[in-house]
Amino acid sequence: MVGDALTRLKRAQGQLSGVISMIEEGEDCAEVLQQLAAVSRALDRAGFKIVAGGMRHCNAARERGEEPELTEAELEKLFLSLA
Repeated sequence: MVGDALTRLKRAQGQLSGVISMIEEGEDCAEVLQQLAAVSRALDRAGFKIVAGGMRHCNAARERGEEPELTEAELEKLFLSLA
């Protein structure tokens, strides 16, 4: 899951570089905002992937009888911080 999130973040990084170039080149405001919205969605999706991976990791720890790194409340707080 971390690899998938990393891939999404790298893609967003490229999109953001494109948005910066668009602004520097004086591109149309609507086009810039459309691309910026795409970057924002990509970042959100990466964050959700990370939280989902954390949930799976913590559930697996509980199933093994171990104490998970994060509590359910902490995971919920992280999830809600993305919303």
